Amino acid sequence: MEEWVGKLWHRWITKAAGGHYPDAAVALKTMERPLAIFFRALGGDAGLRVAAATADAYGDRRTWLARVAGSGERLSFARRDENTLRLPPQLDAFPDPALNRDLYYWLAAQAACLDRLPAEMTRPEIGYLRRNQAATLLALATWPGLASRYRRLVAAYLPERLPPGKMPPDEAERERAIRRALEDPGSVDVLPEVSAKAPPPQPVLLWLQWQDTTDTADNRRQREDGGSEGSEQSEGGARDASQDAHRAEQVEAPKEKHGMLIFFRAESLLSVAEFLRVNRSVDDDPDPNAEDAARAMEQLALAENDDNERIASRIRFDLDLPSAAEDDIPLGEGIPLPEWDYRKQSMQIDHVRLQEMASRHAEPTPLPERLRRTARRLHQQFSAIQPGRRWLKAQPDGSELDLDAVVRATTDRKSGLHSSGQLHLSLEKRERDLACLVLADLSLSTDTWVSSEARVIDVIRDALLLFGETLRSTGDRFAICGFSSVRRSQVRFHRLKEFAEPFNDAVRGRVQAIRPGYYTRMGAAIRRASQLLAEEAASRRILLILSDGKPNDLDLYDSRYGIEDTRAAVHEARRLGLIPFCLTIDREGGGYLPHLFGPTGYAIVRSPEELPQRLPMFYAQLTH
Repeated sequence: MEEWVGKLWHRWITKAAGGHYPDAAVALKTMERPLAIFFRALGGDAGLRVAAATADAYGDRRTWLARVAGSGERLSFARRDENTLRLPPQLDAFPDPALNRDLYYWLAAQAACLDRLPAEMTRPEIGYLRRNQAATLLALATWPGLASRYRRLVAAYLPERLPPGKMPPDEAERERAIRRALEDPGSVDVLPEVSAKAPPPQPVLLWLQWQDTTDTADNRRQREDGGSEGSEQSEGGARDASQDAHRAEQVEAPKEKHGMLIFFRAESLLSVAEFLRVNRSVDDDPDPNAEDAARAMEQLALAENDDNERIASRIRFDLDLPSAAEDDIPLGEGIPLPEWDYRKQSMQIDHVRLQEMASRHAEPTPLPERLRRTARRLHQQFSAIQPGRRWLKAQPDGSELDLDAVVRATTDRKSGLHSSGQLHLSLEKRERDLACLVLADLSLSTDTWVSSEARVIDVIRDALLLFGETLRSTGDRFAICGFSSVRRSQVRFHRLKEFAEPFNDAVRGRVQAIRPGYYTRMGAAIRRASQLLAEEAASRRILLILSDGKPNDLDLYDSRYGIEDTRAAVHEARRLGLIPFCLTIDREGGGYLPHLFGPTGYAIVRSPEELPQRLPMFYAQLTH
């Protein structure tokens, strides 16, 4: 039902904005990668990701329609906020697919102009109409090659809109003003006034929507006239988002005998947090609705199913930390680390507490039988790059004479030339002057299954074991660490192998004992790993990161904040002379990893089960 309503809503708003030509439709999924490249090539914010704008991108439909009824603004399909450039999931506004593709590129160009607009155009009081015209003018002035594309779009788009002749006089004048703004950007400062009962103007497909808090005169007048609650959420009338933090919406479960019984794999069971629609807030912010949230959680705890059994007694919260007797052993009192706040463009000193941990249940364990054949094959392959002894010619001293040097020196003396006197051979062993630290993501997502036989954590465990066996054959110095987190106060950092420690059964036991943790505060883990690796005296130091997803945590880290902090940590590692490289099994990693590690600083393993065999190969390429 919800999917059908969503499709109906999308079709209605599409027809209100212009044409509807399904045979010429262009899907965003076919354009996402070239659009991302195009957007960044035009100087767009590299931290933004390109994603589909669904109904939820505009808020729920009831609120969106209330906004439509109360304001002529916030009506565009595409929008840009601080984290994402959201574009329509499909464009079918024109009968020619080439025009629909051109519209995608034009919207991306407009979005790239947002950061280039003059400061006065970014003030909250500047409305949707003027800001889009300013972005259009800037795009055409900066990239003149887009002018012909824009003119084609306008010429094809205006006939698709409802003609002013079929509108009441005041609405017709408003529509003519919008058309002038499209044909001659910058010529319209404000839309003409219309009656309070007039419908909103048709959405403008060629314009973007920006989030702002402009309090327009129309919105203020509607609130004074007793407008609906939704109209207060229109552009400029939006309530402070902090007032809605942690508000939970009750979702009714099916009335079955066992209401909490879900028929699918046990490892996929959702936590209570996934049944509650909760807006996350900054963990340092006061919660204005703390009492309401507490009351909602109390009702959940006291709720009973049809068997008079409390629901809370049958649910395990993902964030329930194990008891002290079952948890890993903390080493020390924790390490304070900084964290980058991109919003303030400043480093927050001692903002994070990293706790180093040691496994409580690790016991010395030999290499599993199933991995021994692969380990022998990798050992043979990598023994070729193991440093060996070789003769150095023309040395000042050594164990034997260098006959070629002796003949050359004798000839020089007979010819009256000066001889260098370096006449010996020296047998020396040359070491590979490098060190590597492997940092493995041990977050909760590693508990998912990649096949009928193995989970992500099993794949990571095998990869670390084979990696250790491989580097035993090369003689390179290496260390292994893992991490997960529960907010900024507890970043759990496992030191599985030290640089000076041999890869033996004790280390294998620690690797075998790793288990899925919690969340992925990657910036703090990279900073601590960088500190350990920077202490090594090797001329080449590689920080190899194994990950299965983007940075996230329970607080605002699950947003662009986490992406930017991780990026800052990677840049700090490079300034220390380290070489960070990320190897991920996240198939969507291409959308954010270039921003974090650069175009050549990462690789994506499409089949997670291949990670154990491919990890040593990537290391060989990095150290070649």
